[in-house]
Formats: sequence, structure tokens, C-alpha cells
Amino acid sequence: MPFIPHTEGDTKAMLDTLGVPSIESLFDEIPKGFLAAPLALPEGESEMALMADFAARARRDDNVLCFAGAGAYDHHIPSAVWDLVSRGEIMTAYTPYQAEASQGTLQTIYEYQSMIAKLTGMDVANASVYDGGSGLAEAALMAVRSAPRKHARTLLLAGGLNPRYRAACEAIVQHQGLTLRDLPLEADGTLSQATLEAAMDEDCAALVISQPNFFGVLEDVHTLTEQAQAAGLLVIAVVNPIALAVLTPPGAWGAAGADIVVGDGQPLGIPMASGGPYFGFLCARQKLVRQMPGRIVGRTVDLDGKTGYALTLQAREQHIRRGKATSNICTNQGLLMTAGTIYMALLGPEGLSRVAGHCYGQLRALLAALTSLPGVRSVHSGVHFHEAVIELPVPAKAVVEALAEQRILAGVALSDYWPERTHELLVCATEKRTAEEIAQYKQALGQVLETLGTEVAQ
Repeated sequence: MPFIPHTEGDTKAMLDTLGVPSIESLFDEIPKGFLAAPLALPEGESEMALMADFAARARRDDNVLCFAGAGAYDHHIPSAVWDLVSRGEIMTAYTPYQAEASQGTLQTIYEYQSMIAKLTGMDVANASVYDGGSGLAEAALMAVRSAPRKHARTLLLAGGLNPRYRAACEAIVQHQGLTLRDLPLEADGTLSQATLEAAMDEDCAALVISQPNFFGVLEDVHTLTEQAQAAGLLVIAVVNPIALAVLTPPGAWGAAGADIVVGDGQPLGIPMASGGPYFGFLCARQKLVRQMPGRIVGRTVDLDGKTGYALTLQAREQHIRRGKATSNICTNQGLLMTAGTIYMALLGPEGLSRVAGHCYGQLRALLAALTSLPGVRSVHSGVHFHEAVIELPVPAKAVVEALAEQRILAGVALSDYWPERTHELLVCATEKRTAEEIAQYKQALGQVLETLGTEVAQ
């Protein structure tokens, strides 16, 4: 039953006073389509039964080889990261409502902002947002508010955008008069100048481009950035933080750099955990700082000359008039942000570069192994990072299901997002994947393809 401290007598007395027959009748003015159906929840279990169930579920996740990416990546996490994050003073900390009295929290956020700004090559970063998808939505709203053409309400989305990011962005901006327009990719998996040129018009506020894109392909970001900005559009970059250790940062794209940068910090020390929680990062040029959501921490000195930290920007509705607020984001992902900060501090620039280099090398080894199998080919010809699309001689979803029985996450079937792409599989390799594991995947995939191919032939 709901945890509401009212007896049946209390409820009846209230309804009698109001002159209504039931609790449900209090909501009769709300259209039926907006009311949630009752939740089909099972009966509660004892603590012992729940712990046994959790232990069984955890065992199912042990010793699984992960070749899936698509926005969540199986990286090595140094043990020091979560040993430190799990300390009580960090684990139990929440958004400080008297911020300046929480100098440790503010210093952590400041250091996180500094690292992310340097990694992306941007002027300023805010305290983290919820995840990469919500970060993109916030960036879209920022771009529309800041676009040179004040009437512009359309965002151009390069076709390599993560479809989960697109869905999150659309859910947030669809009721705010913004239009999302998808741009198709070429056969090599990149956005062409001709496609972008044909799509740009007076209604366009910004171009959203991923590097690498959802298919792991590297875009010609320099040319596309300059082309979009020359036409009066802002450029929103969606990036993988590990890749930034070896790729040109968005702040250096083209002649002027991207205007806004977003992404998910999950690769920075956050374990894969059934869909989250993660944290999103958002950076921008100095000229856009007052359009940023959330908050920004600055470093200063007090009257005694000692270093201190303060909130220099708070642009949510609790701090300023609702109509002037830039976002309803009311906190940052403090715990996950702290883990990301510790991860970056532990590895440093050299360590991050080594991780990125190993990811690139292991993906090349994975592609070489898999495409040596009969009927398997790489779909895109461009340069890849982290992941790539392969085409199989049988439906990809069947392969994913068959290999899951062998405790191998084979990848992501693209038919989950594009039903017509039935035989295409998005595969990923991080620095954790060894030569032995790649060989194991190749052997298992070869056997599954032979079995499924025989079944299809029959």
C-alpha cells in the first residue's frame, strides 16, 4: 500500500468535507490520456529473498565479454577511483544549499570543470548535467537562444548522432517550438558538404555533429564546422571524452572551433550498470556562458588572501525569476562527476592518450579478425575509433542472441534503431579487450554464423 500516513477514516473525512466520492474524482479534470495506468508491481519480498535475487543477477553479469558500445563502454577503472569515491564524506554529499560553506565540494567541481574544459579545448565548463542526451537538449536550447538569427528554431542533426541522444533531445525540446532535422550520411558513414549545404536555410540555428559518430567513423569536422559557421549557424559537438585524448579537441575545429560541446562522462571511470547513472558534460565559448544551464564554480581569494571557491553562476529557476532561467536542472551528478575527476587526475594526459591508443589498436585488431570470416565485411570505409559497423550474412539480432548464451555481448544490432538494417552489427573494442578475447569472439562468431546459415539454408 502507498506510504501515506492517513487512515481510511482520515481519507473518508476529507472526501466528505470536499463533497466528492473518491480520490480518483479529484483528478477528473485531467484528460485520461495524461493519467498513468496503475503500475503492475509484484508483491513485496523479504530482505533475504531480495538479496538472493540480487546476488543471482550479479552472477549472471560475471565473466561476460563485452564487445558492445553505442554510448556505454567497458573501460578499465583503476581501483583507487571508487575506493576514494566510496568514502563517507564523498558518498553522502549532496548539492550544498549553502555552497560557500562546502569548500571541498566546490573545489572538486572547479577541478572537474578545469579538466573538462582543457580536454575539450573550450573556454568554460559547467558543473555536470544529467547525461549526454539531456546535455544535448540543453545545448540545443542554448543554441536557439544564442543564434545570430533570433527567429531560427531548427537544428540540423548529422546522421551519425546517437539515436538515444536524439530521442532524449526531442523529448525535451519538442514542446518548445524547436525542430530537429536529420541529415543523411554518405556511403562511407560521414556527412558530406553537399548535404549540409542543401539543408541550411534561414530557419537553422545550429549543426549537431558527433566525433566520432555513432558508427565509430571520424567526420571531417574542420570543414563542416567552418561551412556551418560561415552560414550563420552555431556548431554543437557531441564527443567521446576518451577519444579527445588523441583527436583534435572541438575547441580547435576549423578556424574558430565549435561553439558548444556535450558528451557523456561514463567512459571516465563509471562502471556499466544496467543503463546508468552517468553524468553529462557541457562546455561552451565564453560568449555563451550566461546561457549555460546549471552552475559554474570559480576560484578566488578571501579577505585574508586564502584561496576560496564560490558559485559564480546559478541560472536555474530557484535562483532567478522563472522566466529568466536557462534550465530546470537543479543539481549536478556530483558523485559520478567526482569519480570522473579522480579518473582523469589519476591517468593524466599521458594515461588518457595511452587508453585511447589501445582502444584504437584493439578495434583494428577486432575488425581484422571478424572480417576474415566468410560473409563478414566492414560497412564504412572511413577511419574508425572505438567501434565500427560490420555486415553479417545472417540477421544481426539472431547473432546477438546466440552469442549471449555463450556470455559474449556481440554488439548492438542496428535493427534496434533502423529496422531495415537487419544484417548490420555495431561492434566495439576498448583497451580491456585482449588478443585472446578477440580470438575467442572470432571463433564463437564463426560457429554461430555457420549454424545460423545452415538453418537458413534448410
